[in-house]
Amino acid sequence: MKALILNSGLGRRMGVLTSEHPKCMTEITFNDTILSRQLKLLAKASIEQVVMTTGLFDNILVNYCKSLNLPLEFRFVKNPIYDKTNYIYSIYCAKDLLKDEDILLMHGDIVFEESALDDILSFDGSCMATSSTLELPEKDFKAVVEDGLVKKVGVEFFDNAREAQALYKLQKEDWNIWLDEIIRFVENDDVNCYAEKALNQVSDRMHITAYDLKDKLCAEIDTPEDLAVISNKIREIENRTVYMCFSTDMLHTGHISIIQKASKLGKLIIGVLSDEAVTSYKRFPLLPFEERKALFANIVGVYKVVEQKELSYKENLELLHPDFVVHGDDWVTGVQKPIRDEVCEILAEYGGRLVEFPYSKDEKYKALEDRARSELSLPDMRRGRLKKAIGMKGLVTAMEAHSGITGLIVENTSVWEGGKNHQFDAMWISSLCDSTAKGKPDIELVDMTSRFRTIDDIMEVTTKPIIFDGDTGGLKEHFVYTVKTLERMGVSMLIIEDKTGLKKNSLFGTEVEQTQDSIENFSEKIRAGKAAQKSKDFMIIARIESLILERGMEDALTRAFAFVEAGADGIMIHSRKKDPAEIFEFCEKFRAVDQTSVLVVVPTSFNSVTEEEFKARGVNVVIYANQLTRSGFPAMKKTAETILTNHRAKEADDMCMPIKEILTLIPEDY
Repeated sequence: MKALILNSGLGRRMGVLTSEHPKCMTEITFNDTILSRQLKLLAKASIEQVVMTTGLFDNILVNYCKSLNLPLEFRFVKNPIYDKTNYIYSIYCAKDLLKDEDILLMHGDIVFEESALDDILSFDGSCMATSSTLELPEKDFKAVVEDGLVKKVGVEFFDNAREAQALYKLQKEDWNIWLDEIIRFVENDDVNCYAEKALNQVSDRMHITAYDLKDKLCAEIDTPEDLAVISNKIREIENRTVYMCFSTDMLHTGHISIIQKASKLGKLIIGVLSDEAVTSYKRFPLLPFEERKALFANIVGVYKVVEQKELSYKENLELLHPDFVVHGDDWVTGVQKPIRDEVCEILAEYGGRLVEFPYSKDEKYKALEDRARSELSLPDMRRGRLKKAIGMKGLVTAMEAHSGITGLIVENTSVWEGGKNHQFDAMWISSLCDSTAKGKPDIELVDMTSRFRTIDDIMEVTTKPIIFDGDTGGLKEHFVYTVKTLERMGVSMLIIEDKTGLKKNSLFGTEVEQTQDSIENFSEKIRAGKAAQKSKDFMIIARIESLILERGMEDALTRAFAFVEAGADGIMIHSRKKDPAEIFEFCEKFRAVDQTSVLVVVPTSFNSVTEEEFKARGVNVVIYANQLTRSGFPAMKKTAETILTNHRAKEADDMCMPIKEILTLIPEDY
């Protein structure tokens, strides 16, 4: 595409400002003239060839363009009778350089903002810059518009008209029709009219869309008063701020495209979601916040990068008051709609505007995300994420899983509430639920080899960290190999309880005989396990049964401090009381001495306590240890009874999830 810039006019209405150079060389900012700004924007938009008509001050204009050192190829065409003709004759003089070309045509006194030029160039077809929001000028161009198309252009039209500017993008089919008519006009000696007079004769054969720029800057400078107004407008544009938020750690062409569009609206500020916000929103980030921040800071067009701590934009919008917020149109519906609604409300309070661009839907982008998820499922990546998540969020949650399908439920279940996406951070592989799923008693009858197969089943189709219920850990010599195997598999945390002998479920408490291991023996087991592990990411947690066995708070605390001293990464404190008082007391007294070790609770009995209350007391991990198992079996039992009762399956349909919905949980590559 060639740009045609008409600069053969005299600019008499500018007075002394055009006494020594053409109007297009009038300064509009400290850094730019009308023309230098046009040419810089053309070069930025990848226009390579410029045909420029000249008149008075021809040599000054030519030398000025060359002095700008822009990557543009100029062809200058002088109108030899510039003082006796209108620009229709200037176009005629340049006709041999313009035939059979796509043309971007503009007057040399037009000033437009970058996003306006981008809109015109991006339009698929021929178009003219118009505005449906600006008042119709008395003496300047207006376009008569019918069915979205330009039918007439001139100063005399008011009915069915829009404000219009001489900024056209013309495909060669339409341009050739207009150029041929311009040639006919000139050769019939009609040279003192606007070129648009020729356009009006052939507009029915052309297809020029009236592109509505609305309030975007696109205006001509005819007088010193125009110059003052537009210079102020440019300063305003240059000081405008634009805000975007990103969670991604993998940039693709869709991201770069929308960043480039946003930067044309003003100074672009990128909000990068915190690691905690990203983790709660979609998946654990492959790159930590500081690296993601640096990624965006080094993109051309980005003015500044800040942290956005939550999915909600509220804090940053109220602090920055950006003129524009830019986002893809994918949040108009769906789970992100409440966030969009909040953004609209905040912008309305101070007059900001939301700009939405079409969301990039490309299979290769999905492939990138799928690859990221695959990397997150690898043992080395998965193992370290739980410790990092605890560091980011303070408190993480885990839900039990005992099969591939329950793992997928934990992986994919999320709830949007208050502008936040809530989901589980990890999976708990419980000996109770694993044994129950196999129809076996919870007495360590299911051996570790079988339980490792359950881990494999879950890891094969999920990405979230795994917390493993190691029961008592067995003999010290066996425990060492368990640690090595789990760490190699990519498990993040192993929890073992300080009991010995045949396992009995803790919730039986003192109703059955249970033997607690000595502090010395259990500490030695912990030391052996820690010595066996290879990475810093794997965690061994000591589960204390003192409260379950009614041995008292002092015994629980003594054991906790001893086990941490032996190398345990943290403590799991358990209780079978519904009243959480003793759990709260333990947390308070433990945290008074130890502020760093991981603190784990399993609120099966004391289930009225919220995660926020646990976090306030220093708890780091909340495990929902058996809820999927306990809810699944009654539902299956009820369904079986219903079919037996009715001698058919119809009455059970309402209890059943559609098989298609179940299949959507299963990854396509399986």
